[in-house]
Amino acid sequence: MNLEQLRGFVEVARYGNFTRAAEELYLAQPSLSRQIAALEHDLGAELFHRARGGSTLTTAGESLLPLARRMLADAESVRRELAELAGLERGRVRLGATPTLCISLVAEVLSAFHAEHPGIELHLSEQGSRRLLDELAGGELDLALITTSDAATAERFMVTPLLVEELVVISSAGAPPVTTRDTIELSDVAALPQIVFSSSYDLRSATDAAFRAAELTPEVVLEGAEMDAVLRFVERGLGVAIVPAMVLIDRPGLRSVRLGAPTRDRPALDRPALERTISVARPADVAPTAAVEVMRHTITASATAFAARAGETMRVASASA
Repeated sequence: MNLEQLRGFVEVARYGNFTRAAEELYLAQPSLSRQIAALEHDLGAELFHRARGGSTLTTAGESLLPLARRMLADAESVRRELAELAGLERGRVRLGATPTLCISLVAEVLSAFHAEHPGIELHLSEQGSRRLLDELAGGELDLALITTSDAATAERFMVTPLLVEELVVISSAGAPPVTTRDTIELSDVAALPQIVFSSSYDLRSATDAAFRAAELTPEVVLEGAEMDAVLRFVERGLGVAIVPAMVLIDRPGLRSVRLGAPTRDRPALDRPALERTISVARPADVAPTAAVEVMRHTITASATAFAARAGETMRVASASA
């Protein structure tokens, strides 16, 4: 058994197709087939059910897959650790982040890190939180900036809360304000023409759940947009949107108002109607390399600076957040 065989096995498992996996590995398909056949011979078990429509894992293959992923991740950690003995002059950091964080916090993080360590190779995966955790578990990422966590997450990963951020309502700075008050209630937002995100966004799930809980049906004028498009459409006055406060930094074409949850006895802002916790996650069973640790510290410092710029709509998270 060798790493090339394990890497080929993992790729075939991912794509369910030898030809597609061979293309990803820059191998000829017969070469990959021979690698897998040799691996099966060494292990004494078939790893795939081969059929005309594709290849699926056998019971033995399902057992091997998480082990193979971990072995490849450990081998990569050793390679990077040795490369970094020269003082972070070489190496690689694989960072994952959600789309909303990629256009805000991550840009600051990567800029600061690259300025200090230009020899470190950076890789970025832009996915939803759950997909990022899958990539982290599979050894494809070193760190992930996520906005979703649960009990299962805590068992498999080291998760450190960074920021607690409010979701705010944005509108075009060139149009009249949507309210003259400092806050706006969710029921008032539901009556405004809204631009909503793709269903793959964690943010979309959170806002949909909030409207359902309040038994409200929002007035949607455009559905399925990505973050950059949403911000541009709002700037043009097409509608309003609910977004993380972070994305408003350095965007003068947008106006924001906080979502409030007023009570009968306290009409002023009592608490945010919607907020999210941004955390950094890493595998619990893999020791971080020197470069990964430096990246983690860079993320924490950048998050603290963002909180200072965002004012009341964002705060540094406590460890128990």
